[in-house]
Amino acid sequence: MRDELMPGTLDMLILKALSLAPMHGYAIAQHLRQVSQDVLQVEEGSLYPALQRVMAKGWAKAEWRETPTKRRARYYTITTAGRKQLGEEVAGFKRMAGAIQRVLRTQE
Repeated sequence: MRDELMPGTLDMLILKALSLAPMHGYAIAQHLRQVSQDVLQVEEGSLYPALQRVMAKGWAKAEWRETPTKRRARYYTITTAGRKQLGEEVAGFKRMAGAIQRVLRTQE
């Protein structure tokens, strides 16, 4: 069975990754995979549209840079508005996760 992200969480996870350091798309995907111990495997077909969405909302910006392996890549950086949004999304996610946990703990 393939685990899928809950709707709306990918933007939050991208912002969290970018809050640590500017990253290119592949590095974001690798970071999410490694930190989640291979549970979160974000495909290009989901990642890049999400990055475009995050940039369109003003939560991140991008610029072309050279990678350590001398390749050109588009590096994404979180903006001040993105940091604010990340805080709001994390708070909302924790509130929702807590509510779900309370429902799951109820007796049948």
